[in-house]
Amino acid sequence: MSTFRDALAEAQAPLVGLWNASGSPVAAEIMAGSGADLLLVDGEHGPISISEMLPILHAASAYPVTTIVRVPWNDPVIIKQVLDLGAQNVLVPMVSSADDARAAVRAARYPGAEGEREGARGIGSALARSSRWGRIAGYVADADRQVSVTVQIETADGVANAASIAAVDGVDAVFIGPADLAGSMGYPGRPSEQAVMDAVDAAIDAVRSVGTPAGVNAFAEADADRCIARGASFVFVGADVTLMARGSEAAVARLKRAQAETDAY
Repeated sequence: MSTFRDALAEAQAPLVGLWNASGSPVAAEIMAGSGADLLLVDGEHGPISISEMLPILHAASAYPVTTIVRVPWNDPVIIKQVLDLGAQNVLVPMVSSADDARAAVRAARYPGAEGEREGARGIGSALARSSRWGRIAGYVADADRQVSVTVQIETADGVANAASIAAVDGVDAVFIGPADLAGSMGYPGRPSEQAVMDAVDAAIDAVRSVGTPAGVNAFAEADADRCIARGASFVFVGADVTLMARGSEAAVARLKRAQAETDAY
């Protein structure tokens, strides 16, 4: 199976993604079948345990969508478990320095032969879905080709260090999260502040300056358009939970308005 790294390399236009934040495999299948290029399974803020990720991966696998799992933290144990589960693409949150990025890459890599490179991923692939329980010949030696690591910049320090983060060997893409970035800059809940948007744009520029693809979480159309014009290679434009929340509110509000207008007469 191709990775997020491969999808970015082959893309002729910016990739468009949706979130599975609910933890529902049914919602994941609906999102995966939407025509989106990317599906992000949110193991950080979503109510999704390791075992609950498996049916989500199963549901999405029937569709031509690249599935990415956001782990809860930059933790080598969790990254190992998610990769062993069969996720090929991991997104690591709250990466604010090159050292943070190197730790994420190290957790996703097996040790190299005779110390040729550092890796900390535990080797248990024969017991795991990642190698189809030992049915993929040479999985350990070839694992780097089958795994992609994206790191998430969500702090002012991360923006300041964006170029060095993006330049770390093994970082395939950088994802910028305006919500937590706004909080770290003193604007909690206000990602549309001009200073925050300027920081997002600066991060995109810095990441692209070293040749690494940059992406942004941009649920507002204007934000998505601005980031794509800035050079973002991918944007996430909605989540299952927010689409259901706003869609249900709009459907109910329309009928209630119509009823109120009728009663007024």
